[in-house]
Amino acid sequence: MVTAISIGITLLLVLLLARPMGLYMAKAFDYETTGLDKWFLPLEKLIYGIGGIRRENQTWKQYVLAIVMSNTVMILLVFLIFRFQGSLPLNPSGIPGMEPTLAFNTAISFMTNTNLQHYSGESGLSYLSQMVAIVFMMFAAPATALAAVIAFIRGMAGKPLGNFFVDLTRSITRILLPISFAAALVFIALGVPQTLEPTAVATTVEGAAQEIARGPVASFLSIKELGNNGGGYFGVNSAHPLENPNALSNMLQILLMLLVTTATPFTYGKMVGNAKQGRVLFVSMAMMFIVFLGISLTAEYAGNPALNALGIQHEQGSMEGKEVRFGVAQSSLYSVVTTASETGAVNTMHDTLTPIGGLIALSNMMLNTVFGGMGAGFLNVLMYTMIAVFLSGLMVGRTPEFLGKKIEGKEMKLIAVTMLFTPILILAPTALALFTNADTISNPGYHGLTQVMYEYTSSAANNGSGFEGLGDATPFWNISTGIVMFLGRYLSLVTLLAVAGSLAAKKAVPETAGTFRTDTGLFAAVFLGTVLIVGALTFFPAIVLGPVAEQLTLTP
Repeated sequence: MVTAISIGITLLLVLLLARPMGLYMAKAFDYETTGLDKWFLPLEKLIYGIGGIRRENQTWKQYVLAIVMSNTVMILLVFLIFRFQGSLPLNPSGIPGMEPTLAFNTAISFMTNTNLQHYSGESGLSYLSQMVAIVFMMFAAPATALAAVIAFIRGMAGKPLGNFFVDLTRSITRILLPISFAAALVFIALGVPQTLEPTAVATTVEGAAQEIARGPVASFLSIKELGNNGGGYFGVNSAHPLENPNALSNMLQILLMLLVTTATPFTYGKMVGNAKQGRVLFVSMAMMFIVFLGISLTAEYAGNPALNALGIQHEQGSMEGKEVRFGVAQSSLYSVVTTASETGAVNTMHDTLTPIGGLIALSNMMLNTVFGGMGAGFLNVLMYTMIAVFLSGLMVGRTPEFLGKKIEGKEMKLIAVTMLFTPILILAPTALALFTNADTISNPGYHGLTQVMYEYTSSAANNGSGFEGLGDATPFWNISTGIVMFLGRYLSLVTLLAVAGSLAAKKAVPETAGTFRTDTGLFAAVFLGTVLIVGALTFFPAIVLGPVAEQLTLTP
C-alpha cells in the first residue's frame, strides 16, 4: 500500500505540473512581447550582442546547418578540454588527460544528450572538466533538441521556423537555467554536496584511511535530470548516496526527468492552436507509460522464476542490483522513467533487472515515443502521428491532411528514411560487435546479446544508460558508440526539419466533413496502433533472441 501511494503521489505531481509547464514553454518561445521579457530579455540581448546573433527567421536548411555546425564546434572544444585536463586548473586530485578515443566518445556523448559514460565519473574527470565541459554540454545539448522541436512545431503550424540561436538562448535562459538553479538549491538542502574541496579522507572503524569523492554535485545533478542528460557525477550514478541521498531526492529527480517531456504535448497544442490534439497525444503517451510501468513492476516483484521454483527468492521481489533504501518499486519506477524520458540516469543497475524488466527499458528506448527525451522524443511522436494520418488517409481513399496541410510523397519519403535510421544504427553495430568483440561480453548466451543490443540502443536513442557487464572502455566500443550517438542524434533532426520546412511552405486547406480529425479518441487508438505495429515489430526478432529467450530459459 505504501509503495502504491508513493508512486501515485509522484505521478500525480507529474500530471499537475505538465500543463502549466507546457503553457509556460509555449509563451517562452513566442517571439511576441510578453510579461516574461522584463526578467529575461536584458540577459538575452547581452548574449545576442556578444554572439553577434541577428534575430531573423531561418529556412530549414539554415536552421539545420546552424545546429550541426555549432554542435560540432562544441564537440571539438570539449574534446580538447578532456585531452588536456591534466595540465589545466581545478584538478586537485591530479586526474590525467583522457585517452583519445575515450575523449572522442565522451565529447560526442554529452553533446548529443546521451551521456554514455565509458569512464568512472568521480575518477575520470577533473572539476574543470565537470563544470566547464560537462555541465556546459548538459545545457547546450537539451537546448539544441528543444529548439529543434519548437522549429518543427512552428513549421507544422504554417509559421516561419524561427532562428536556432535565438531558440537555443531562450531554451537556456527561460527554462533550463532558472529551473536547474532552483532544483540545485533543493538538492543541497537534501544533502547533495556542492564544493570545490578535494577528495575527503576519513578514518574507518578499523583505522584504515578511506577517500570519499565529492565536488560540485548538486549543480551537476539538477541539469542532469532536467535536461534529460543522465550522466552521473559518480560512477554508479544516482545509486550513489551523495548523488541521491534519500526518497525525496529520488522523487525530485523523477519529477525533473519528466517535467519538460510531459509538458511538450501541451506546448505543441498551444502553438498549433489545437489544445485538444496536444491532450490526445499526452494521454496516448501516458497510457503507454502506465502499461510499461505495470509490466516492469510485475516482473521485478515476481523475480527470477528459477529461484522462485527453488523457494529462495527474496520476499520483496528481485533485489539484485537495487539499493535497499529505494527497494523494488522505486527502482522499477526510476528505470521506466529514465528510459521513457531518454535520460539515462540510474538508481539501480539495469544489468540486474529481470529479463522482462530489461525488455521494458529496451522498448522505451527503441520506440522513443513514451514521452521520449527533451525535444527529440516529441519529434518522434509527431513522426508517428503523421504516419498514422497517412495510413488512415490511404484506408479511406483521401489525401492525408494534418493541421490543414496535405502530407504527400515528399514528406512520407523523408519520414520513411527517418524510420530506417534507428534500426540500422542499433542492429548493424550489434551484429558487428557480436562477431568481432565477443570477448568483451561478460555474459554468454541471450543475456550477452541483450547487453550488446542495449549498449547500441542506448547510444542510438541518445539515452546513455548501460546494461553494464561489457568491457566497453576500449577503442572499439568508444569509436563505434561515438559514431552511433552522433548519427542517431543528427540524421533524424535533418530529415524531420526538412519535413517541417516542406509543411511550412504549403498553403492550408479548409477542413471538410471528410477530414480525418486528429484530436479524438479514435485517432489516439490509431496512433497507438501505429507505434506498436510499425515501431515495435521492427525490433521484434532481436527482442525474441534477447530478453524473451532469456526469460523462457529461466522459467522452470
